Amino acid sequence: MIRHRPRGAGATVGVTALALLLTACATDTATDAAPTPEAAPSTVVTETATPTTAPTLSPEEQQRLDTELIAAAWADDVPAARELIARGADVNATDDTVQSAYLIATSEGHTELLDLTLANGADMSSLDSYDGTGLIRAAERGHADIIGRLIRHDVEIDHVNNLGWTGLHEALIFADQAGRPARGDSTDFMDSVRVIVAAGGDLTIPAQQDGAAPLELARRHGLTSQASLIEQAVAADRADAPSRDADAELLQAAASGDPDAAALALRRGADIETRDAQGQTPLVVATRNNHPRVAALLLYLGADPDAQDDIQDSAFLYAGAEGLDEILAMTLAHGADVTSTNRFGGTALIPAGESGYASTAQILVDAGVPVNHVNDLGWTALHEAIIYGDGTGGHLETIRILLAGGADPTLPDGDGTSPRDLAAGRGQGQVVALLEEAL
Repeated sequence: MIRHRPRGAGATVGVTALALLLTACATDTATDAAPTPEAAPSTVVTETATPTTAPTLSPEEQQRLDTELIAAAWADDVPAARELIARGADVNATDDTVQSAYLIATSEGHTELLDLTLANGADMSSLDSYDGTGLIRAAERGHADIIGRLIRHDVEIDHVNNLGWTGLHEALIFADQAGRPARGDSTDFMDSVRVIVAAGGDLTIPAQQDGAAPLELARRHGLTSQASLIEQAVAADRADAPSRDADAELLQAAASGDPDAAALALRRGADIETRDAQGQTPLVVATRNNHPRVAALLLYLGADPDAQDDIQDSAFLYAGAEGLDEILAMTLAHGADVTSTNRFGGTALIPAGESGYASTAQILVDAGVPVNHVNDLGWTALHEAIIYGDGTGGHLETIRILLAGGADPTLPDGDGTSPRDLAAGRGQGQVVALLEEAL
């Protein structure tokens, strides 16, 4: 669980003489070397380490595999990277530009590739040609999710590169480059600052070029939201308020949809998995109130998407049931269990079918939620889309999605009634036609 991290612990001070000369090229080295667009979000399966009994390789074979792995990393070709690692490729091997598969994943925002390298020995202390960690590279590009994953693997949060910048400095300095290739948008850059603040990043380290602290940098670059958060965090760090309940503050922030307040509560030591009177974690609270920015912060820092409350709702299950696609996609990207079930014994797909949330159903089918799962009422998602729908609009589209995803058009409900008969009995002619076509 995420607890308060010490601030300002052992920042590594780098060389400053080349700072101004290198600034312009620092921002685009990785992109210029191999321009690749940001990968589309996808469901991430937790990686397990490749068996350590790799074959003995000659130096030439090792170099070839390592070179192929770096090429696969630039292409974000995870299957190829997985195969190469299994054959002995080293995730920390660098090319002539001092970039490894691991470091490439951090700068390009390739979350699944990053998880693969982390599971196979990625060196959190490895540095690029600017003496920057993976966190600094990710912060420069606004990859908040990557930053959170690295923090959870104990990367040094306050490391200073040879330009004199920490990750927080770079998240502020390069925020105006949001939207460029391999970079996040303005929301991602704001989220990056929130993650670093929440995790206890040092807010007092000055940028070595001009001595500007993060708050001054934020103001200088016109980042009013970032400046407000940093100012509040600096003030809170100086205050002595032992009677304040950080856990309660985090739950309140989740309920009200205030991601800055959530970040400050986490910085003060709030338990990311604390529970309210209904057994809800902050993530469940944020999801119930449809606050995606709070949910993002919590997920980036390791909140459990499958933690269920007293009525067996999790963030994943509730987002699916209520058609909250943005939060749903984030829970899937953070390893939500697609086979988990609610208090009715149903998957997230079944209530999505009941409500005719076609886009939600598509996300869940694509993620591998069992299409023919039967809940305690004897119904699948297909049954519920028919029973609770009128055979048109979102329900009709949901039925198309379910059938295309492998829903069994002959599977009867708990009373022995087939989907076709259910539809015919409700006068749903278009549904009947779809089902007959699928037979």
